Amino acid sequence: MTFLEQAICDASKTLERIRELQQPLDRAAQIIGDCLLSGGKLLVCGNGGSAADGADFATEFACRFVNDRQPFPAINLSACSSLLTATANDYGVEQLFARPLRAFARPGDVLVVLTTSGNSPNILAALGEATQSGLTSVAILGRDGGKARGLATVDLIVPSQITARIQEGHKFLLHVLCETVEDRLQAAPGRH
Repeated sequence: MTFLEQAICDASKTLERIRELQQPLDRAAQIIGDCLLSGGKLLVCGNGGSAADGADFATEFACRFVNDRQPFPAINLSACSSLLTATANDYGVEQLFARPLRAFARPGDVLVVLTTSGNSPNILAALGEATQSGLTSVAILGRDGGKARGLATVDLIVPSQITARIQEGHKFLLHVLCETVEDRLQAAPGRH
């Protein structure tokens, strides 16, 4: 079997297992839609490839996903290099997202975290800060969810041991979330 054939086989198995996430996916979409329709904002974070996926996810709401509609506030906490480096320098890498979360989050906002391992200390600290601040949170995880499992309001765990397949699963879930939420945002009166 070639690398491509093996990757397609593994990706297909991973995506097929994502079907089991329908209920938590619906709950996550409800939470995000309610947040945005009530004037709240999304705060998104992740490391490395997860930061890039989080940036794309935030952009889909602040700009648009498919349909032309009103923009909604979504902030990628991984975006500002001066804030990230100052925070890491002054407070340590573990506070990379928790400290900016304290600056930007308000009651009614939603934190969305992405981590393939579920064990990133800065993601765990962000989830802890979200809980302490009374925020609702969605954790998009991989493998068995790691230490992050159960810390968020809703967990979406891509059941794979292969980082690349987990990231592909995350991207797929994020796009389905965008489609589901955008449909709801479009249907809301006066939100076009």
